[in-house]
Amino acid sequence: MDKFESMRIFTRIVELKSFTRTAEDLGYPKSTVTNAIKQMEARLRVRLLHRTTRQVTATLDGEAYYQRCTRLLADLEETENVFSEAAANPGGKLRIDMHGTLARHFVLPQLEQFCTRYPNIELQIGMGDRLVDLVRESVDCVLRVGELRDSSMVARRLASLQQTTVASPAYLERHGMPRTIEDLARHRAVNFFSAQTGKVFPFEFKVDGVVREVTIDGAISVNNAEAYSACCRSGFGLIQCPRYGMEALLASGELREVLPEYRPNPSTVSVLYPHHRQLSPRVRVFVDWLVGVFEVAQREQPSVLAPRRD
Repeated sequence: MDKFESMRIFTRIVELKSFTRTAEDLGYPKSTVTNAIKQMEARLRVRLLHRTTRQVTATLDGEAYYQRCTRLLADLEETENVFSEAAANPGGKLRIDMHGTLARHFVLPQLEQFCTRYPNIELQIGMGDRLVDLVRESVDCVLRVGELRDSSMVARRLASLQQTTVASPAYLERHGMPRTIEDLARHRAVNFFSAQTGKVFPFEFKVDGVVREVTIDGAISVNNAEAYSACCRSGFGLIQCPRYGMEALLASGELREVLPEYRPNPSTVSVLYPHHRQLSPRVRVFVDWLVGVFEVAQREQPSVLAPRRD
């Protein structure tokens, strides 16, 4: 086994914290993975990994070697792509994770265009509300909504989602239409909480150019976008969410907008990927395609997409 392949095995062990999972991920027998690390440690004359019955972690030397290996492997991929057809006609598996409703509204209806343009790329698409660990879960890129706090990722902003506050007609008949922010003290909400922290997200309203956070009591809290909308339609209270998912319900009268003069700031949509994947032709063409999808959507759906905030 050459040194570069041994490095690739080593980096995946550090990322997945497991010899078994690395062997499954790369398609090698576990014995091959184990022998590759033994030979690497013998050649370098240092211990690279701490092994326990529960997990594998890098030593200080191993962490330093891991950082160098990821840079070398990225440089190798870039160099080979420059002199191969892969740059113009990329292929292989591309692992993507997207928020479900966002994907269904903007991305999936246009996906045939991408598959036709790049027939050698096999897409593996995960959808959900949870945050994924791109490195440990071998995900190439994610489509995410909200402010970016993970500086370890490369991010490209795609769009800004208009936000809205809505309630069902049945709820408003019982509780009345709020006319001011102060009126919300007498109202109920379907609250949305973080699956990671359990924290309930407050409502936001922009008043005289300043964003105000408001906590509204409610009998139900959820952490799923479809459940959030369903509870609102059933009359449990106010919700606040991207307007694209509410347009049809507002047009049909199934929901009504509340306090439209105090809409919150738009939320940013971005595509993120690890630094070591930024040179991958598969990732590059997919990100460029996503940029085009949202540029068209912004022109065609200005009521749900604000001009992009770069």
